[in-house]
Amino acid sequence: MYINRSGLLNLSNVSGIGSIRLRALIAKFKSTEAIFKASPQELMQVSGVDQKTAQNIKSYTDFNYGDEQLKKTERLNGKIVTFWDAEYPDSLRRIPDPPVLLFVLGEMVHADSVAVSIVGTRRPSTYGKVVTDKISRELVELGFSIISGLARGVDTIAHSTALNQGGRTLAVIGSGLDVIYPPENRDLFHRILEHGAIISEYGMGSAPDAANFPKRNRIIAGLSLGTIVTEADFKSGAIITANFALEYNKEVFCIPGNITSSKSRGCNHLIQEGAKLVADVNDILEELSPKLEHTLNRVRADDKIAGLTAEQRLLLDSLSEDKPVHVDILARSLKRTTNSILADLLTLEFDNLVRQLPGKMFLRC
Repeated sequence: MYINRSGLLNLSNVSGIGSIRLRALIAKFKSTEAIFKASPQELMQVSGVDQKTAQNIKSYTDFNYGDEQLKKTERLNGKIVTFWDAEYPDSLRRIPDPPVLLFVLGEMVHADSVAVSIVGTRRPSTYGKVVTDKISRELVELGFSIISGLARGVDTIAHSTALNQGGRTLAVIGSGLDVIYPPENRDLFHRILEHGAIISEYGMGSAPDAANFPKRNRIIAGLSLGTIVTEADFKSGAIITANFALEYNKEVFCIPGNITSSKSRGCNHLIQEGAKLVADVNDILEELSPKLEHTLNRVRADDKIAGLTAEQRLLLDSLSEDKPVHVDILARSLKRTTNSILADLLTLEFDNLVRQLPGKMFLRC
């Protein structure tokens, strides 16, 4: 499905349209143009769209917004990744409320599927600093990408350690890509672009408003195989991130801390509630091994797909994982000979991308 980016940006700028409603509208009307042309009655047939929201869509006039956002993003050498793009992270697509638009500086790569998030207080103790550095360093040495939020304190240490070890790191921020916050992390921001990416769901020029950060934390949790909290109090962004991870059925790891320190109360409470206590990096690997194997298999499959010819990729896209298709049907739908289809299916089968069933029926793996 091709979605006009400018139209999608305009639709996201309509009051009352969040990511869930936006995806529901696209699913119904298939294009942003059709959405803006629809009548209020047609719009209200979409789940979650009430009369007020429908009227907001019909009365929207700032149609220059989308083009302006695209131009500002391009001037920064950034890009906008939509929910429907192949490069949109699969792990994020599977959460209940995935952002429809990701503004990205730098590069997200397949290796970033093997990632953990490390979060914590903005004012870590010496203990918190040492442990964050140690865990980050050991995970990078094992090949993990590190995800965090570019905030002061634990986030900054996690990003910096990953880069110092020659690893990759992704920063999910609560402002526009052209608004660096906190300002003292300007150099770190640009270092990350060389070996990772800066990611935001907020448009260019968006200020780092306090309300943006809790919402931002769901992306940190969604991109990760698991979330590690190294030091945090009860009420903190790190605990919000951990709660999102729990909601998404992902692993939560906590470093135990001094029971007399307010900076460890959040971690110790999460451990009481069932989070994995981390004494060393092996405690993390023990829990992540099953998910890690599945993710690595997906990454290897994506690498194989990248090397396919255009015809082979089109053939693969014509198959599903649960409904077998006969080779003759594939040949007719793709307007190719049966022999040429069989040759490509054999190649795909060798790469473990498709599976043959009796009667020349085929499934995607």
